[in-house]
Amino acid sequence: MTQWILILITIIMANVPWMFNDFLFIKKFPSYKKPFSWALLEVVILYFVTGGIALFTELKVVGHIHPQDWEFYTVTFFLFLVFSFPGFILKTLWK
Repeated sequence: MTQWILILITIIMANVPWMFNDFLFIKKFPSYKKPFSWALLEVVILYFVTGGIALFTELKVVGHIHPQDWEFYTVTFFLFLVFSFPGFILKTLWK
């Protein structure tokens, strides 16, 4: 059950940059659209936030954090980008 909740949180967090025009709900942009570079920066920041949530969950459920190499983080980052694809399509191509 926990892994499905983590996947749902990841999908939601991956699409947040494309659904809202604020940068991390803090900075409002004067123009109608948030610049693409700010949205990408927000994707990277939310990837690390989601990773922190996953690490905390792993620590609480398993009792320790399994060590990972750089390949794991590369794959999870690109999976995070794949999860953000629906929001990107809605924001940039359909509007």
